This record gives sequence, structure tokens and C-alpha cells, in this order.
Amino acid sequence: RFFASRADAPAHARGGKGDPVLGDRFSYPAIQADRLLQDGDTVTLGGTTLTAHVTAGHTRGCTTWTMKVDDGGRKLDAVFICSTSVLPDTRLGADPSYPGIADDYARTFRVLRELPCDLFLASHGSFYDLKGKTERLRKGGEPNPFIDPEGYRAYVDRNEKAFRDRLAREKPAH
Repeated sequence: RFFASRADAPAHARGGKGDPVLGDRFSYPAIQADRLLQDGDTVTLGGTTLTAHVTAGHTRGCTTWTMKVDDGGRKLDAVFICSTSVLPDTRLGADPSYPGIADDYARTFRVLRELPCDLFLASHGSFYDLKGKTERLRKGGEPNPFIDPEGYRAYVDRNEKAFRDRLAREKPAH
């Protein structure tokens, strides 16, 4: 079964064609969502429940997921960030890639700052140093390098700054 955020489902149904940033460059076979997800919806897989947090900007329906993890009796908050990067062809200021994109990014950073995070994971391993953390864990690194609330905050700070800098450069002159 395929679940998609309500805002991203139309793009998937078009096979990625007509993307507001990428156009038709990265099309794929069209797929219809079996379930449309909204902010706060939950999905349970094998006894694990994940909560959807729509963190739009990178796409209209980019979705960050959270879940509780039992670490030997200690409950940890895991966050799987969708993406907060602003692609080179994204337009935030005049003639935005889609109406409200800058507001979506700003809301996303507010949401991410409110989420409790012990375990920081993401849609791309480079966002949270998957390779380095895996190697440290393999070598017996203690504490567990994936328990990284500081890395999560640093990621959010870095990406919000990049977004705000980009937005400032793109503001139309009045």
C-alpha cells in the first residue's frame, strides 16, 4: 500500500511531472495513493506507530515522521526529517515556485523546533551523518552516536539560516 500526504499525492499521481521546481526532469511511473495523510495522522507498521508532521517547502507535502523508541526501558523520541533544503531552482521571493512556499518553509522550521528529538534520522543519510555515526557505532562508540539531539538542533539551525538568507536575497526590490 502507498500512503502519501494530501498535498503530495497529486504529484505522485502525475508521476512527478509538472513539479513546481523540477518540472518534468525527474518523472517516474504514476502512482495513486491508497491513503491520503494529513498533519497529525498516524500509521502503524508491525506494532510501531509513526506520526505524520507535514513540513512543507521542499515539496508541498513533505512529511516528517516521529515515533517513540524503547531503548532498554528508556523512551526516546525519534524524528525522521523529510527535507528542509531549498533546491537551487526553487524560487522563494518574486514569482515563487508555488504560492505560499516561503510561509510553508517558515512553518516547517517552527514545527521542527517544537518536536522533541533524541534520535535524529532523515530522508538522506548525509543530513545526519549516517556513515560517520554507523562507523562510530560499529567501533563500539559510546554513547550511541544516533542519540543526537544537538545534531538535530544544529541541522535545523543551519537549514533555517540557509532558507532565511536565500529568502532575503530573493525579496523583490520595492
